[in-house]
Amino acid sequence: MKRRDFLKVAAGVAAAAANGTAMMAWSSRALAATVERTFYITEGFITQITGEDTYHQAYSGSSGSLDVPGESFIVQEGDLVRVTIVNTLGTPHSFVIDGLVDSGSIAPYQSRTVEFVADRVGSFLYYDKLNAPYNRLAGLHGGMAVMPQGRSDQVYPSSPTFVQQQFWVFNDFDPAWNDAVRLGQTPSSAYEARYFTLNGLGGRPPGAPGAHDPNLDALTDPRSALHGHIGDRTLVRMLNAGLADQSVHTHANHMEWLTENGSIRPDVWLKDCIYLEGRMGSVDAIYPFEVPPDSWPPVSIGAYPMHLHTEMSQTAGGGYYMFGAMTDIYFE
Repeated sequence: MKRRDFLKVAAGVAAAAANGTAMMAWSSRALAATVERTFYITEGFITQITGEDTYHQAYSGSSGSLDVPGESFIVQEGDLVRVTIVNTLGTPHSFVIDGLVDSGSIAPYQSRTVEFVADRVGSFLYYDKLNAPYNRLAGLHGGMAVMPQGRSDQVYPSSPTFVQQQFWVFNDFDPAWNDAVRLGQTPSSAYEARYFTLNGLGGRPPGAPGAHDPNLDALTDPRSALHGHIGDRTLVRMLNAGLADQSVHTHANHMEWLTENGSIRPDVWLKDCIYLEGRMGSVDAIYPFEVPPDSWPPVSIGAYPMHLHTEMSQTAGGGYYMFGAMTDIYFE
């Protein structure tokens, strides 16, 4: 299957095509199951808020879409996971989840199916390890979670509980590096992160083009924005495909910091800023929907931001402030 023409899509189309939903539904099972996924490795351009068309590759849900990041999905401990990767591009690629599966090189215009048993609970980045780190930064990444067997509300046995969960997949990229990938070259320039994204999108502050459009605006994108009522507890699986270290900061309430880079933390800390390493760092944290302790008079509804305390990460194109990796938290 040859693919001679690039996909030309707006950022919103790319986001809408991703199959992730607002809150990832999960019900525990008594027995293991076989879980199947198919990803098409595609390429194309995404129009950024600056008007710049930036080149990307992606694990997409169809051969005609460009889904950056790829679909986030959940399986249960013990499940047999079968993933088919269809490479529609003229360059080799791979599908890797560290410690679980490595497809090896998939030749241009070829397909490969890999199987593995999900025998480790936690949050995992799947990515292309070929031409590292360029293919990953260009968009070939996504999130997978393995739930403990028989549990629907814990990250690991004995962890604090939650009632809903979702993924925050962060990335940063340099359009010059992405364009080198398009041309089959190795980037020769120093890395300059120009765009910072959350689940493939940047924020669109009120009054900006695309503000409040969930297909364009990370502040309202249902894959990114947190929604809950007092008493709800949301597990956020944070994965960083980019090179930049980040400091994830939530307003209204502190987060319960459970894991770091796949390891269970010895103590559950309450933190308003959580360090998320670049180069595939990961964190699991619970955001509790509680009456904000500093509010007076006490409030139970409202909207509060999540942004990054690495100042550069709140920009796009090197100067468009509040168009970076951020979202909102809605008390309803």
